[in-house]
Formats: sequence, C-alpha cells, structure tokens
Amino acid sequence: MSVLSGHTRVAGIAGWPVTYSRSPRLHGFWLRRHGIDGAYIPLPIRPGEFATAMHGLLAAGFAGANVTIPHKLAAFDICDSVDETAHRAGAVNTLVFRDGRIGGSNTDGYGFLANLRAHGVDPAAGPALLLGAGGSARAVAAALLDAGASVTIANRTRGRAEALARDLTGLRVVEWDARVTALADHALVVNTTPLGMVGHEPLDLDLSHAPASLVVADNVYVPLETPLLTAARFRGLRCVEGLGMLLHQGVPGFHAWFGVEPRVDEELRQFVVADLLAR
Repeated sequence: MSVLSGHTRVAGIAGWPVTYSRSPRLHGFWLRRHGIDGAYIPLPIRPGEFATAMHGLLAAGFAGANVTIPHKLAAFDICDSVDETAHRAGAVNTLVFRDGRIGGSNTDGYGFLANLRAHGVDPAAGPALLLGAGGSARAVAAALLDAGASVTIANRTRGRAEALARDLTGLRVVEWDARVTALADHALVVNTTPLGMVGHEPLDLDLSHAPASLVVADNVYVPLETPLLTAARFRGLRCVEGLGMLLHQGVPGFHAWFGVEPRVDEELRQFVVADLLAR
C-alpha cells in the first residue's frame, strides 16, 4: 500500500450504491504502477445529496470524481462547464475540480471506441445496431456517429429510441421486434442494456441467421462472458467483451486528476478480472 502525504491527490467514484464498482481497483492499480502520491476511493452518495457532496469535495481539495448510477444527470447539472462529449451524451461521468470550478465530460464513448479498436474492430467499418436507448446507448451512439459510422437504435420502448434520435442527428430507429432481421444489414451489434448482467434476464437475440462478418459487442462485464457472447462465439462470430470499455473509459479521468496517462494492458485486465471472479 502506498504511503500518503500531505500532498496526496484524491479522487473517487460517486454512486448509490457504489460497492459493486471496480473503479477503485482499476485506479488503485495505476496509482501503484506509477508510484503516484494519490488515492481513489468509493463515495457512496444518496440521491438528493449529490450536489452538496460534490461541492464539499471541491472545497476539500479533491481532484475530481467519476460518477455512476444514479448521478450522471445530476453531475451534468452541477458543472460550471461541460465539454462536447458530455453535451453529446447528455450526461457526465467524469468531474474535474480545478480553480474552484467543476468541469464535466463523458468518457463512455471514448472507452467504447478504444475497446473496439483494441479488439481490432474499426468503428467506422460498417453500420452499427445498438440495442437499448439509455445513457450508455446515447454515449455509444454519439461516439460511433462522430467516428463516421451509421447507427440504428432498437429499444423495447420505441418512444425512448425516437427521443434519442431527435437529439442525435443521423440515428435511425427500428422496432424492437425487428432487431433479429436487422442484423443482416449491420456490421456491428452492441448490447447497451443491462440484459445479460448478473441479476437480470438474458438478452433475447437470435444469432442463427446473423452474417458471418457480424461483430458482437456487449457492454455488460458482470459476468465477463455473457449469454450473448457465448452464443456469438458458438457461431464463430467476433466478440468484444464489456470489461475493456470500463478499463479504457478510466484513462482520461486518471490523466486529468493525477497527471499521467495510464496504459490499458493485459496485466491490468487480469488484475481486475481476478476481483470479478472472486465475488
């Protein structure tokens, strides 16, 4: 364990609950790797208390914080400034405290694209079909559109998909019941829903007639191998697991808070995987 000093830089992850988060393990690994006098801690903050808590951290000299469920929209509202990633995503997952002000960004799209590229997938290689229309879908859709891909959304509640399409010019919407037939027209399908996560039902997606060139990405990382990825591997399709998105999305925040751009590599992945498998 690192020895902290009076100069220690401190950041953390704000959520409710926050006990499930692997971000402290991720950032703690990077802090130790680079010998940084810093700390990254869980910040369990109840709904309704977020703004008070963040302004308190700002006053206490924290470097910033990551933000997870249910505070990403509240984080957007408390910022003195937000960058284009936050505007496009409509939410903030990374706060930087500097000179008495709060700056916000959204690194989910960055993490998603970086994870695709780490798996050898060009985000702009072909049309993408996103399943879901929540916050994750919005960030991923914006990143794919900005990378030059055409994007289609299918959501169980069509109205939410249409609302997202109104906010992000260029999105196409298809019915949820048409998601299987739509696979033939896409190079990439992405699960942005919690379906398949531990405690949730599996995602119902028949891949039996999917084109052999289809890439299947699942943003869920608990479990590491979701039912969707298992089905895709059984049919010989290329897969992109969700853990890499978590790892890559942490890079910009760490750089802003601690002044070092960390590396995502196999040693880091195995360190986080060991914790996932132990629970």
